[in-house]
Amino acid sequence: MTSLSPQSPVSGVSRIRVGSAPDSWGVWFPDDPAQVPWQRFLDEVAQSGYEWIELGPYGYLPTDPALLTEETTKRGLKVSAGTVFTGLHHGEAVWEKTWAHVADNAVLAQAMGAKHLVVIPSFWRDDKTGDVLEPDTLTPEQWRNLTSLTERLGKEVRERYGLQIVVHPHADTHIDSEENVVRFLDGTDSDLVSLCLDTGHYAYCGGDSVKLIETYGERIGYLHLKQVDPEILADVRANQVPFGPAVARGVMCEPPTGVPALGPVLEAAQKLDVDLFAIVEQDMYPCEPDAPLPIAQRTRAFLRSCGA
Repeated sequence: MTSLSPQSPVSGVSRIRVGSAPDSWGVWFPDDPAQVPWQRFLDEVAQSGYEWIELGPYGYLPTDPALLTEETTKRGLKVSAGTVFTGLHHGEAVWEKTWAHVADNAVLAQAMGAKHLVVIPSFWRDDKTGDVLEPDTLTPEQWRNLTSLTERLGKEVRERYGLQIVVHPHADTHIDSEENVVRFLDGTDSDLVSLCLDTGHYAYCGGDSVKLIETYGERIGYLHLKQVDPEILADVRANQVPFGPAVARGVMCEPPTGVPALGPVLEAAQKLDVDLFAIVEQDMYPCEPDAPLPIAQRTRAFLRSCGA
């Protein structure tokens, strides 16, 4: 395919619906004094020109569907997905606890008209402290647990709530690099498990988003648009900096200053000829409360220049 610069226009991206998420406002937790109030997030995401949002960490936005519907509707916003964290490689012992967490999120996502549930694997080291919680590689048995229970999750979420799970490769988890993402995709049923390709996390872990879309396009069910600063990333890799402190250093940066170039990603996604959400997620925890809005406005304008 023809390579595009980050600013090059991409035509015909009409089937890609662009949105943003609490993450781009520095929100990682249901309640944290370092984060902006949920009302301000909703006000500013609408002010930035987005129509779609994710729910973010469960409990940050109101969990009463009637209240949340009122608050989003009056701002012209709609919900694309909820987000859950799972540790399914631990096997059946964690299923009930995992399902309770998933069900809460799925109920709210379904009530808000969303069709997707973003599933993030548990971290092998703590995203705030950097403490190592478990080995960074899985045993064969743990891989079997991960793939089989993710399939079960996909089946039950679809049957009970009408939602599609999209698994999110993420730094400092066991689904991170190209090798592990491909192993996970090859080990799961395409009818039950799709991928949320986060362009920033995949680049952070050495992957090529365009290559993945072109190779495994039928498995791409959702996109997170994000870039990494290559200079900061090089230092992070060299010094084995955990993800949380790396974010605090600014490793996830404002488009179009980082990698990967988003024009080619959007072009490759458009060629799939399917409806896709492309949700902007610039990890910024923690950040000054006045920082997110101008970044979000510039990012939305940039994505329009890419045809999205």
